[in-house]
This record gives sequence, C-alpha cells and structure tokens, in this order.
Amino acid sequence: MTANTNLTVEARALTDFVSELFVASGISETSARTVAASLVQSDLEGLHSHGVMLVEMYLDRIRGGSVSALDQGEVVSDNGACVVIDAKNALGQVVAEQAMDIAIDRAKNTGMGVTAVRNGFHFGATRTYTNQAANAGCIGIAMCNTRPLMPAPGGATRVVGNNPLAISLPCRDAEPLALDMAMSEAAMGKIRMAAKLGQPIPQTWAADSTGAPTTDPKAAIEGMLLPTAGHKGYGLALIINLMCSLLSGGAGGAAVKPLYGDPSEPYASAQLFMAIDIAHFLDPAVFQDLAQQAIDDIRNGPRAPGVERLFTPGEPEFTRRQAANGSLNISAEIAQTLTKAAGDLGVGTSLFSTN
Repeated sequence: MTANTNLTVEARALTDFVSELFVASGISETSARTVAASLVQSDLEGLHSHGVMLVEMYLDRIRGGSVSALDQGEVVSDNGACVVIDAKNALGQVVAEQAMDIAIDRAKNTGMGVTAVRNGFHFGATRTYTNQAANAGCIGIAMCNTRPLMPAPGGATRVVGNNPLAISLPCRDAEPLALDMAMSEAAMGKIRMAAKLGQPIPQTWAADSTGAPTTDPKAAIEGMLLPTAGHKGYGLALIINLMCSLLSGGAGGAAVKPLYGDPSEPYASAQLFMAIDIAHFLDPAVFQDLAQQAIDDIRNGPRAPGVERLFTPGEPEFTRRQAANGSLNISAEIAQTLTKAAGDLGVGTSLFSTN
C-alpha cells in the first residue's frame, strides 16, 4: 500500500473486520457489530469523518478505560414518557439505539417519548437514530453536546460545541426525510480527515487560535470551528448544549472532554432522543402521502441553470449508499492504521493484503 492510494473493499467484509477488532478489545459481539455497521454505513454514504477512521480512537479509549464494555446504559429515572439513562461511558451507538428504542416505545403509548442520556460517548451519524424512529412510524429528533469548539460571534475563544441536531420524518420513499446537521460550518472529523490526507480546507470552516480564518487543517484543529450562519448556528448550539446537559443531569460546556484527548478520561457527552408518534395526531398513511408530495414538489421544481438535480435532506447520502452497491473506498493510510490495530489485537489482517 502506498500513500494517497484508495483501496476498494466490500462493506460486509469491512464490517466483519472492524467488528472483530472490537470483540478482541473486550466488546460483546452484538455491540461490536452495531458499532462496526454504523461506521461502515457512514463510509458508504461518503461521510468518512464518521466512518472507520474513528476505529483507532475508539480502540484507544477502550484500552485507556474511558469507554466501557457495557452493552447498554442504566435507566436512572423513569417517569413514563420521560426517561434518563446513565450511559456509563459505553460505546455511543449502543446506548443511542437503546435510548431511541425507549423513546419510540413511550411514544407509542403516550404520543411522545423523550430519553436524555448522560455520560455518553460519540455515537456516529445522528440521523441513524432519528431514522430509527421514522422507520417505526414516528418523527425522530436527536441531538448531543460536544466539548467547546466554536467562538461566539466576534469571539476569539471556544465557548460552545458544534452540537449536532437531526430530525427525520417518514414518507413513502424507502428512506426517511432526514435533516442532520452540526452547528459548525464543517465537522471536526472532516478537518481531521483533511489533516490526515494533507489537504487544505475551505477558509469558511475554521479559525486559528487567534480567531483568524485558516485553510490549514492543523491550525484549525488547534484553533476553532466557525459556526454555520454565524449567530444562528451559535445560538442553536448553545440551546442544544443546555437542553442535553440540563435534562440529563450530565456534563455541558467545558465539562465535556475532547474526543481526541486523554483516552483515560471519559468523553461525558450529554444527549437527547425524542420520538413523536404520528398515529396520535393523524392517520400515518395520510402523513406519509403529504410528506411525500412536499418532497416530490421540491425535487421536481424549477432548477437554476446548470443544476441537474434537486435534493431533499438525507437524499445525497442515501443516493451515495445506493450507488456504492456494497463496496467502498478507504485511504491506504486508514487501511494501514486498521491493519496495525489488528496485528496488535491478534486479529487476522488479510482484508487489505489482497488489494
């Protein structure tokens, strides 16, 4: 393998391989597969910042003790429609799936379910869990906080995370209508990916440590992300941080630790998962028909010169996943990182040797 070379692998084989790495690190097979499938799906959708590039960091944290091998979080408060979970630093995808399952269950009974999570870990693409709700006939909403990464407008120090928000609605399409956005102009994972590949970033993505916009991803990592839409993105990020931390009784602001920081120190993200059962409001079939009509009206609407296709939220990722047809490209550098991890853990490393 040489630098800057992309390797083509089958998604199923990569999922099996990544799952084996987690199992060898002490994670149960069920949880390992949940996490591996989440990471590989992000790569299939072109969201490499949420893909298998995260495996090395996840394994470091498992080894360092800041991520536990638990298969679920502990329900510490249950008041019908409202539940609080202490994740106890378990892998984020496992607890997020659990939390949304509970929210869906309560929504079916009362119309709405809300699960707040404290002591959580990184859980990958947020819309994974809102789509989980949409596929169960609910509107799904999910959000979480991160360590401070962005300044207030005009500021020169980090005061709030880029705190993602996702909302999914069921429709007649095979895939729900899914808005998924972080409150920064770009995710830190994309900047880390650019740094790994030695590529510059757009000047609108981040500022250096003095607050000046930068195209250097390394300077951006040491500096600050810039909020999307200025004060609007900043304001939403602040509200998400407070909702997640206060309702869960968990960490907020600087009490959430760096994801790529000390692997022995828990990340301590606070998270919120909501499900709204459509059947409590109107016939779900009517809802899906009307939602689909709105989507189709947008897709079939007039286009600006040179524009071939109009997309609705979540459609580009779904389209990329369909076009991938079960295979994906990863960089040689990431393949080498995974191969080294496999060697350290005593897992077979043949996946990349034949490429």
